[in-house]
Amino acid sequence: MTPFEETKSDIRYLQLLAEKFPTITSAASEIINLEAILSLPKGTEHFLSDLHGESNAFHHVLKNASGVVRRKVDETFGNSLSEEQKTELCTLIYYPEEKLNLIHQQTDDLHDWYSDKLHQTIGVARAVSSKYTRSKVRKQLPKEFAYVIEELMHESTLEQEREDKEDYYSAIVETIISIDRADEFLIAICNLIQRLVIDTLHIVGDIFDRGPGAYRIMETLSSYHDFDIQWGNHDIEWMGAAAGNRALIASVLRISIRYANVETLEEGYGINLLPLATLAIDVYGDDPCTMWQTKDFENNPRLKRSAQLMAKMHKCISIMEFKLQGQLIRRHPEWNMDDRLFLHLINKEKGTITIDGKEYELTDKNLPSLNQPDPYALCPGEEDLMNQLVHSFRRSEKLQKHLRCLYQHGSLYLVRNNCLLYHAAIPLNEDGSFQEVLVDGKMVKGRELMERVDHVIRKAYFGPRGSKEKQDALDYMLYLWCGPGSPLFNKDKMTTFERYFIADKNLYTEKKGAYFVLANTKETCCHILEEFGLDPTKSHIINGHVPVRTLKGESPLRADGLRLVIDGGFSKPYHATTGIAGYTLIYNSHGLQLVQHEQFETKEKAIQDGSDIHSRVQLEEFTEHRMLVCDTDRGRELEEQVGNLKKLLVAYTTGLIKEK
Repeated sequence: MTPFEETKSDIRYLQLLAEKFPTITSAASEIINLEAILSLPKGTEHFLSDLHGESNAFHHVLKNASGVVRRKVDETFGNSLSEEQKTELCTLIYYPEEKLNLIHQQTDDLHDWYSDKLHQTIGVARAVSSKYTRSKVRKQLPKEFAYVIEELMHESTLEQEREDKEDYYSAIVETIISIDRADEFLIAICNLIQRLVIDTLHIVGDIFDRGPGAYRIMETLSSYHDFDIQWGNHDIEWMGAAAGNRALIASVLRISIRYANVETLEEGYGINLLPLATLAIDVYGDDPCTMWQTKDFENNPRLKRSAQLMAKMHKCISIMEFKLQGQLIRRHPEWNMDDRLFLHLINKEKGTITIDGKEYELTDKNLPSLNQPDPYALCPGEEDLMNQLVHSFRRSEKLQKHLRCLYQHGSLYLVRNNCLLYHAAIPLNEDGSFQEVLVDGKMVKGRELMERVDHVIRKAYFGPRGSKEKQDALDYMLYLWCGPGSPLFNKDKMTTFERYFIADKNLYTEKKGAYFVLANTKETCCHILEEFGLDPTKSHIINGHVPVRTLKGESPLRADGLRLVIDGGFSKPYHATTGIAGYTLIYNSHGLQLVQHEQFETKEKAIQDGSDIHSRVQLEEFTEHRMLVCDTDRGRELEEQVGNLKKLLVAYTTGLIKEK
């Protein structure tokens, strides 16, 4: 087919494209621009997983870009600045407002300090912007300082030209200081550095639960320049709760109270826990609820004062959760989860439960809200409470805003630049073949399973209001949280009930799916990558979900480096197990770097003492040649745009489309 014939066949699309580029000149200019972008180094991608509400550590990792900012400072200034000066500069870049407040308290005459820091931050900004077009950098500039920052950042590298303009640049800096705008200018430059040093952020699941700041993380992401989320099991739990799944609402409350994390519920999302406290006192007023004490309450003065009330609330919502889960499991026999139904097996008079023909004594025998003939039915007080909680979750403006963000930027998996991202697992049989799972009435496996589950998750929120289709999808969110075939859980069972009510630890075992063993082999990872259309010789699987126990000698590198498990334990409860405080995977134009983080102390200590998260590189996998934009998925999209624009030029020059 000749260029003319090919252009003619695409005439309808080209007519639409001509609306945006109405002349030969405009189309040609865009081709030149895109071709130039294709030759730039690829932007830096950062991958984080299993944040679990640790907002302080998360924000610091964003601000220091996993140590990249410090490396840029070292590269820019070498030995011309002392280690102390470099540390002060880095702290200013991370926390400009707070650092400036501290400097004002410590120093009266700031003229020289301002002058030094303005020149230094401009130097770092110039270094981190070098791989971007001026147009892209310009879009990130604060409007009030855009012109001045651009002038300073693009200071000539030619010695003669720089000498000619030296007074000009010095005059700009002096004027900024003299008109008392240095603070605002420094803040703007530091925020620009933070935006440019991470081009794209990937969150590989589990923003929620455990730590107190999930809502702060979501608020940051809601206004972040470029990010995506691969949903984790704890995200699905909160998404289902926010969409109105009653069992998951109870689960969210139970875990939040168990880990003393009511801040996210009350302060973050305005969920009123007073009705739960009132019911808990009414039902369990004389019950000490000793075994229901929240985790680590002895070391938390705030919790110690309300420990007994929290314990009663914990027990109250847990019993409700087991009831509500039972209702959904009985409603959906196709889930094959009858082994998770326990309440009807309890003998209240004897204080025992019989499982598989064996009788066990209950660790807590006071169960006044379990009624016959249906122990899974909520009593009137519980029903009223659940209706209030559903209303609170559905009407929380911030929670619903964050839910929309999770849907808009999230997916069950993502293929990007030869990386396959998903949180937990691709269900496998023992022989390594893909396991078939019933999803929305159809048996599916592998990639089709992931895509169909993604569709059901969206249907739970976007489905027709009041329809059975939407309700079934919303119910299925519980299966994704704790069902054996769920790619987000992938264990034979969740033994929450046994851990609460039975002392025999042999019943606590949760058998992981075959994936968690087989995916450590190269053969299985190649099989998975090929299923998603990737070449195993130049691709990686990136997972989270299971903390890497570095204290026991575990490595995040699996299957000869084909699979990277980047859950290093951001959450404080995991620190004792993992021995570290998280991983960041960095993918820049030179290749991959896996960075291991030590524990973050406090934001205040970082500002006062210049303390940082100490990180060390675990993996460096460099490419043979520096990766350019043309080597990325985005580059392929741009090349397609260039091809279409060239067709538009043919259409203009042959008269198929007239210029406007």
